[in-house]
Amino acid sequence: MYIKSLNMKEFTEFAQNHPLSSLYQTINYGMLKAEVGYDYELIGLLDEENTIVAASLILIKSIGTQSYYGYAPRGFLIDYQNEYLLETFTKKLKEYYLDKRVIFIKVNPNIPIGEVNLNNYATTYNDNYKIKNNLINYDFKKLYDNLYFEAQLPRFNAFIDLKNYDPSKLSKNTRNKIKKGMRKGLVFEKSPKSDIQIFEKLLNNKDIKEFYYQDYYTAFEKNDDVDLFLITIDYDEFLQNSQYIYNKELEKNNKLNERLTRRNTEHNINAKMASDKALLSYKNDIMEASKGLSDNHKVYLAGALVIKHNNMVTVVMNAYDKNYKRFAPNYFLYYNIIKYYQEKYEFLDLNGVVGDFKGENPYSGLNRFKIGFNPRIFEYLGEYDFIINPKMYEILNHNGYLAKEFNKKNVS
Repeated sequence: MYIKSLNMKEFTEFAQNHPLSSLYQTINYGMLKAEVGYDYELIGLLDEENTIVAASLILIKSIGTQSYYGYAPRGFLIDYQNEYLLETFTKKLKEYYLDKRVIFIKVNPNIPIGEVNLNNYATTYNDNYKIKNNLINYDFKKLYDNLYFEAQLPRFNAFIDLKNYDPSKLSKNTRNKIKKGMRKGLVFEKSPKSDIQIFEKLLNNKDIKEFYYQDYYTAFEKNDDVDLFLITIDYDEFLQNSQYIYNKELEKNNKLNERLTRRNTEHNINAKMASDKALLSYKNDIMEASKGLSDNHKVYLAGALVIKHNNMVTVVMNAYDKNYKRFAPNYFLYYNIIKYYQEKYEFLDLNGVVGDFKGENPYSGLNRFKIGFNPRIFEYLGEYDFIINPKMYEILNHNGYLAKEFNKKNVS
């Protein structure tokens, strides 16, 4: 067996049909990362009959002094259970990259090792857990099992089974937030590439390189593998809904007034106070909707960039304007994304959640939001460094280059 550089056609045909296929192991993703400082290679392991039996997109970047590291996003496309194949591939990989001064290759395989029970947040592990030992045996260094988002890609991901999606299984809070978005006249729009700048303003991430979001769209648009969605307000519908709800609540409030004059109980008093509060809220909505109509200005509340790959769609990034949090635009956005894709695709990847499900942490709100859609949450194998040059790897670690490059103390 031997390793060789693959052309785009060879790699794509193998990668698309591999069980571990993902958007991160595509030429498109390589092109995207080339815009932010990486080179990339498409490599394959061929057997005696010149058939590709393993392959990977490898991103290459300089680190330290005249050294490089590789990154195989979502891991190599290989049968990790086949120890002979894994041993052969890693041996040939070392030979291939040693002379190129590549010190290690970071991997985070696309392999779920367990599923999280949403009732008690315990993880039930599967046979893939054994792969951990296989990797360690072949010079893969296990990095910390991070709870949050310290690694290159999340260790926990939430998925919606689109074909068996049941809106009634959403949490009560999620259903209420979606209905709120409907009442407030929110509109779900599939937007053109030219609206990327609107999405960029919603994200408001000053640490991201200029044009990165446009580059993301461009990298995947050739085969129509990317969609941009934005949420706006139809102020006319918002006004009509608010007036209708206000009038209904006003009828209820008048009846509560009559009841209160007959029976001045604590229950009736509380009901009247709740109704007064609701009336004030609906009145404010009427005023806001009227102003929006008068201003005739289109407002964008939320957005998402979605990548389509094989039978799965992935929300790779999303954002909402926190000034409109009371409109629950993110809930409305995700609900409509599910509806948009459920006929043509099998799974929706909601992307990462954090592994700390019970405690309060900076990401508790994110977890509650995604779990409210009743997804299946899987724990992945985690992050490893496949070490090609052990001596140089230790030097890079000792001199702080690894910590600096990956912004964390990532070596156990």
